[in-house]
Amino acid sequence: MKFDAVLFDCDGVLVDSEPITNGVLRDMLEERGWKLSSAECMRLFVGKAVIDERATIEANTGKPVTQAWLDEFRGRRNEGLVESLLAVHNAVEAVSQIHTTYQGRIACASGADRFKVELQLKKCGLMPFFENRIFSGHEQPRSKPFPDVYLAAAAALGVDPKRCAVVEDTVTGVTAGVAAGCTVFGFSPPELGHDAPKALLATGAVHVFTDMADLPALLG
Repeated sequence: MKFDAVLFDCDGVLVDSEPITNGVLRDMLEERGWKLSSAECMRLFVGKAVIDERATIEANTGKPVTQAWLDEFRGRRNEGLVESLLAVHNAVEAVSQIHTTYQGRIACASGADRFKVELQLKKCGLMPFFENRIFSGHEQPRSKPFPDVYLAAAAALGVDPKRCAVVEDTVTGVTAGVAAGCTVFGFSPPELGHDAPKALLATGAVHVFTDMADLPALLG
């Protein structure tokens, strides 16, 4: 094995949630007077926690981001995920193989809230591989692009971050993985919601791939 553990982002890497989540966000921003295309909303918000973008949202809508508004967003988002969420193509098979190869030394380290992460992993049949090894940026001092969630995951697995592989699909996530000292693999399929290969490489990813079926061989 090339590494001692493998740490996965969730949204866009394991589950195809970004179109659903960003669709809800785009609709709610438009309801507040800020009209964005799907592509513009993706570009601005993919890989980032909505609560961390409070200043941007308030500046463009002229309205405060209240707890009630955040709760409504999460409720509408969760309904959409329960109804329509699918795993990323070939992700379940790849994770199963990596889980076996690394003897369970894998974790999910997401910038999203724990409820969302667990909902998504259960919905897509991935929870058995990550049970008790799920880490949320919301529960750390700082979320991505800071390294805290990856450092917490590595510590819980008892592994040096420098011996960890990270799988990420956004500049924000790659930045976090690199800052943690991990080796980052960038996932960049052609669909909307993932940052471009050039951007991931420029941020510090050591390799970019487009199909999750290729990941087990890359990790050894």
